Amino acid sequence: MVEPVRATPAVSRVLAVFLEDPAADRYGLDLMRVSGYPSGTLYPILARLERAGWIEARWERLDPAVAGRPARKYYRLTPDGAEAARRG
Repeated sequence: MVEPVRATPAVSRVLAVFLEDPAADRYGLDLMRVSGYPSGTLYPILARLERAGWIEARWERLDPAVAGRPARKYYRLTPDGAEAARRG
């Protein structure tokens, strides 16, 4: 069960990005690019959605030295979160 989240225009826009492909893993830079929000707007929204159970997050497993970049934190809608987001 998910907790209610206040559907501000910014939250609605971020949820719309997730609903484009609810099974897809998204990472912060991708979400910033698609939503148009800077990190200072996006990450508080992601934290709120995660606390409410709408999304789940996991760190990518990789060796940063081999990959040539830091590990990414991936976000995905939970099944209950996807249902709640569709209801608006």
